Amino acid sequence: MSSADPDPAAPQTSPLRTPDLPARARVVVIGGGVIGTSIAYHLAHLGVTDVLVLERDRLTSGTTWHAAGLMTCFGSFSETSTRLRLYSRDLYARLEEETGVATGFKPVGLIEAAADADRLEEYRRVAAFQRHLGLEVEEIGPREMADLFPLARTDDLLAGFHVPGDGRVNPVDLTMSLARGARNLGVRVVEGVSVEQVLTRPRGLVEEVVGVRTAAGDVECELVVNCAGMWARELGQRNGVVVPNQAAEHYYLVTEPIDGMSPDAPVFEDPAAYGYYREEGGGMMVGLFEPVAAAWKVDGIPQDASFTTLQPDWDRMAPFVERAVSRVPVVETVGIRTFFCGPESFTPDLSPAVGEAPGIHGYFVCAGLNSVGVLSAGGLGRVVAQWMATGRPDVDVTGIDVARFRDWQLDPTRRRERTAEVLGTVYGSHAPGIELRTARGAFRSPVHDRLVAHGAKLRDVSGWESAEWYAGEGETPDPGEPGWGHRPWYPRWKAEHEAVRERVGLMDMSFMAKLAVRGPDAGDVLDRLSAGAVNAADGRITYTQWLDDDGRILADVTVTRLAADDFLLVASDTAHGRVEGLLRQGVGDAAATVEDVTTDLALLTVQGPASRDTLAAAAPGTDWSATAIAFRDARRVELAGVEVLAVRITYLGELGWELYVPADRAIDVWDAVLDAGAAHGISPVGLRALSSLRMEKAYRDYGHDIDNTDDVWGVGLGFAVALDKPGGFVGQEATRAAKERGTPHERLVQVLLDDPEPLLFHAEPVLRDGVVVGYVRAASYGWTLGAAVGLAFVGHDGPVTAQWLADGSWEVDVAGTRHPARVSLRPLYDPRSARVLA
Repeated sequence: MSSADPDPAAPQTSPLRTPDLPARARVVVIGGGVIGTSIAYHLAHLGVTDVLVLERDRLTSGTTWHAAGLMTCFGSFSETSTRLRLYSRDLYARLEEETGVATGFKPVGLIEAAADADRLEEYRRVAAFQRHLGLEVEEIGPREMADLFPLARTDDLLAGFHVPGDGRVNPVDLTMSLARGARNLGVRVVEGVSVEQVLTRPRGLVEEVVGVRTAAGDVECELVVNCAGMWARELGQRNGVVVPNQAAEHYYLVTEPIDGMSPDAPVFEDPAAYGYYREEGGGMMVGLFEPVAAAWKVDGIPQDASFTTLQPDWDRMAPFVERAVSRVPVVETVGIRTFFCGPESFTPDLSPAVGEAPGIHGYFVCAGLNSVGVLSAGGLGRVVAQWMATGRPDVDVTGIDVARFRDWQLDPTRRRERTAEVLGTVYGSHAPGIELRTARGAFRSPVHDRLVAHGAKLRDVSGWESAEWYAGEGETPDPGEPGWGHRPWYPRWKAEHEAVRERVGLMDMSFMAKLAVRGPDAGDVLDRLSAGAVNAADGRITYTQWLDDDGRILADVTVTRLAADDFLLVASDTAHGRVEGLLRQGVGDAAATVEDVTTDLALLTVQGPASRDTLAAAAPGTDWSATAIAFRDARRVELAGVEVLAVRITYLGELGWELYVPADRAIDVWDAVLDAGAAHGISPVGLRALSSLRMEKAYRDYGHDIDNTDDVWGVGLGFAVALDKPGGFVGQEATRAAKERGTPHERLVQVLLDDPEPLLFHAEPVLRDGVVVGYVRAASYGWTLGAAVGLAFVGHDGPVTAQWLADGSWEVDVAGTRHPARVSLRPLYDPRSARVLA
């Protein structure tokens, strides 16, 4: 499908003259859509006014011009996303007063329809969470929905969720208002100039930005932000920056005028019918998020595409249009003024690509907005501007960090397949257990065939096919339908959990990021980055955090010193890109190298009270006793004729070892451990058991229950800090100052429900004496503790002490129902780690 002539409704333009560019600007913003102008506006308000916005054609000419203009906040379990939207909504309401240019914002309200039980459960959970963050939302019945939006058929709906402060905005007017505000503060906005390349120079093991090359000449700069929308991927690739967004067809129709279609009618969304509905020019706009979409121009977006419309695919879309229109039958009785199709870009995980590229100092990205660019633009503009101006974001960015993307996600086939699927999830049900099926299997564990033979239910883990749970040898796993309640396969999960608690389990964690750091200065580099003392002795592993200058956590890793010039660093799969980027930046001019050995080494973990006996049988030539291998010791051992690095460490809360094995010999070691453990009741265990086991022990997971807004004291990781180690570490003074301020007023605590039936997942509000004081950041089911268990961040005006916790009556709000709970600063399972240290 190719570009068609511009839509008659598109902004009319006149020919551009060749502009004069400044020789230098501190910041260059690439892209003049709503995102680029918002970043420029917010930079200027932070006092950074030496900013040049370069737009290849006209402002809004990419995808902003045809956006539907929804300004809705409801629907997210992410605090970051919710706060971005709330800030955007507030900004759009007041921007005209500052700039004199209207944004078209109308707080007409939103109705979100729940058509089935899973959506009702989801929306009740969302509503409880977002109320805590300040969103006004109420559950209403079908009759009230019909009163607010009379043209919708509501008799078959279970409920709706009404947000009176949400509404709509004019995307073009909004962009022009942001641009005016930026210009008024000294920002220069230049149209008709395309950026061909970001210019860089070497800076140690990374690069740094020095300018941009344009069709009108080079411009020197210190910072650049790629806001090129659907062109962002191609621009990023020229510098090795991975932004795997892909354009897709996006549809809406606009009817002729309809009697009774009030301009003040709320936005009505019915995800089960794939549609959203609002007033437009006296008629109705019916927007679509069909369950199976179509990617557009996978091989590259035309450089001259501007105000682009696409020829609609009627044959493909007819069933989805029919479904959407069935919610508003009046549409079938009036004419269709426009059936619009235009490009909109999507990322593989439906979250934006935001932040500083891991390999280039000063190269920022804000792209891949997944059809929520307009309603997120204000908040994202503020966050990215803050990040660029100060070097640090002030919100949790772990879920949107551009560094999470990897180069395999740029593959055209993967982009085509994933985009067709992921757009459909925008309005899909989001019950736990729903998985993406396309663009998987970029990596396979060295023991993949063994996982399958044991009946593994596989799940995608950052491109790796990993075992979630096992059906049993020779069995085919049947996960059944996803849902919010207990599932039929939970007994398998429970059995694996109990195997580790009572006997011994074998788990494959080869997807973990593994980096070899070598050279005379390797120890000094790692010790400077790490808050813990990682360079003390050979054969020792150290759990540590990397901090920024303000003492906020940037990474959560283990570092094993194999020799004075040889270290193994391990991080979670989702942190791979960011950790490697921080490490390479941290090397600077030091004599150290960094090698990614993730696929070279399998990681097999043997955990449980019988793990020592199992390994002693598998490798009888090694003394596995506590006196020979203490907790945190790392030893080279021979197992099944293979040299293995055995590290006594656990993430499951039991006696155990991690085995790092050459990938080509991993099957030999897997088989040998299973054979040796047979007498001890060994069982292969999956990632679902990892989740429940680590949650019972309250072990932290970066990007889930701790993030870049936390310091070590608030999340209970002060034990991992060597505050007075020689040479210091990044963030040392801020960390010391935070400790001296005393007990934090916000802390991470463990939460355990009294009732074994309700399930916790994420974002459930936590109440003390009937008042919400925080929410669950991550959760699982505690099979040993006997109920759902999670980690929650709670706070109040004073110190969060054990006494303050004990003095309160605690509850957790699950979908609007409050359930009594226990809270604790210490792990409720094995608080003294006696089992770990056995």
